[in-house]
Order: sequence, then structure tokens, then C-alpha cells
Amino acid sequence: MKGKEPVFKGAATAIITPFRNGEVDYDALGDIIDTQIASGIDALVVCGTTGEASTLTDEEHREVIKYTVEKTAKRVPVIAGTGSNDYAYAVDLSLHACEVGADALLQVTPYYNKASQRGLVQYFSKIADNVTAPVILYNVPSRTGCAIGIDAYKELAQHPNIVATKEACGDLSFIVKLCRAVGDVIDIYSGNDDQIVPMMSLGAKGVISVLSNVAPAKTHEMAAACLNGDFSLGARLQLEYLDLINALFMTVNPIPVKEAMALLGKCTDELRLPLCNMTAAENEKLASVLASYEGRLL
Repeated sequence: MKGKEPVFKGAATAIITPFRNGEVDYDALGDIIDTQIASGIDALVVCGTTGEASTLTDEEHREVIKYTVEKTAKRVPVIAGTGSNDYAYAVDLSLHACEVGADALLQVTPYYNKASQRGLVQYFSKIADNVTAPVILYNVPSRTGCAIGIDAYKELAQHPNIVATKEACGDLSFIVKLCRAVGDVIDIYSGNDDQIVPMMSLGAKGVISVLSNVAPAKTHEMAAACLNGDFSLGARLQLEYLDLINALFMTVNPIPVKEAMALLGKCTDELRLPLCNMTAAENEKLASVLASYEGRLL
């Protein structure tokens, strides 16, 4: 099977969901969307891990997807996080995202109940069978306790509506095997900001990024350099932004990036339990790192 139409190439931002006084702050969200697009980002991912989807109510989850699609107005593709550990719910939420115009669906591996490799193939295939938008798989075993193996990837890649994967296993040896096995059939995106250039050197088409919340232009530039074959520039940017990447993951994502966006004046630092704000020492360290990138962020 030949490669499928890409949802995007380059850098997609897994955008935060800003809160204010316990509610979704749509004014802040709209500003974030406009800023991202003006900065040259290639796509937006809404209601992913970084968007705190796990603590959104069902109504909020649906409305945030709808709002993002409408606000973006086809300026860039919108990828909706509609994954679950329950097939029926994942399909229902995915159908809503399709109805409101999402360009693709991000489907995470089932968490807590997990699944066998056979179960994963059946689960993702049945979701892809029942939706109209293309499906991007999301492999992040550190969060879900469930990983897609190479053989399962080979089967899933043959599905006409499964077009890509966000690969966040962190294991470059696995990535090498994955690129060899399915890289000519589905698009592979880095799910880790510290591996953008290494993965793109192996054939990945870009990144779904946390870093680009605060540095959209530079994250786009890094991915674009790799797409253009300028891995020297890509590597320079990867190394230049390594301290910031590390700071954004000093504790559980999306806690640091939400705080960083607050420090940059884009939203409040409001989170929902079980996520909680960083310590004073962590905040001080993050502020110091942000200050060292003055003029290179939002």
C-alpha cells in the first residue's frame, strides 16, 4: 500500500486548554489559536494530553473541539483528541468531532484496562471503520501502560483510514524499526520535543509538540528545516531549545507549560486536580529558563 494523504507536515501544537474560575477560558483559547497560526504553526491538536482532556466534562470536551474548529476556520488542520479506553465512547466523541469539522482524530492507546496486541488492532480498526475523518494513532506507553508493537503497527497501517501515528515511546531503537516497517505507508510524528530532529532524520514527517505552545515559530522552523533536508539547522535549533524543553517537562505535563503560558501572559495557571501547581522553587527555575529565551518566544 502506498503512502496516504498527510494530515500535516511540520509542527503541530498540542494546545493547552486555559481555565479561569473553574471554566474553560474561551477568550484566552481564541487568542492562543490566533497566535499559533500567526506564528506559522502547521496544525493544531486540541483536547490531547496537554489540553487536559482527562478533566474536561463531556460537554466541555465537545465544545472545545467545536470552538477550535470554528475559530481556526480552516487556516490550519485541526486534530481532535477523541481517544478513550472505551470503544463506544471513543466512537461517539469522534463522530461529534467529525460532524463539527475536525480534520483528523487523535486516538490514544487504551489506558488502565489496556489491551493485548490483538485487541489494539481490533479497537483502532473498528474506530477507523466508523468515522469519516482520518485517524492518527497515539502511542504513549509511559502514560497508558499500553504500547503498540511493530506487528500491530504493520496491521493497522494497512487500514485506509489510519494515516499516521504520534509516537511517544521515547525509544529510538524502536523508532528505527517502526520507520522501516511502516514509514512508507503511514506518517510518523514525534511525540517528544527532545527527539524531533532524530526522528525526522529517520523519516518522520514532523512533531506534535508541547514546546510550540511557547515557541511556535521556532518549532515550526526546526521541523521545516528537517523537511527541507537542512538537518544542520534542525540540529542547531534542537540543541538551542533543549533547556526549555527540559524545563517544560520538569514535572508532569501539562503543568509546566500551563505555568509557562501564564508567565507569558497568555492565560491563568489554573489546573484541575489531580494536576496541581508547581512549587515555588520549580516556578522560579521555569521563570529563569523562560527569561533566558527572551525575544525567542511568544
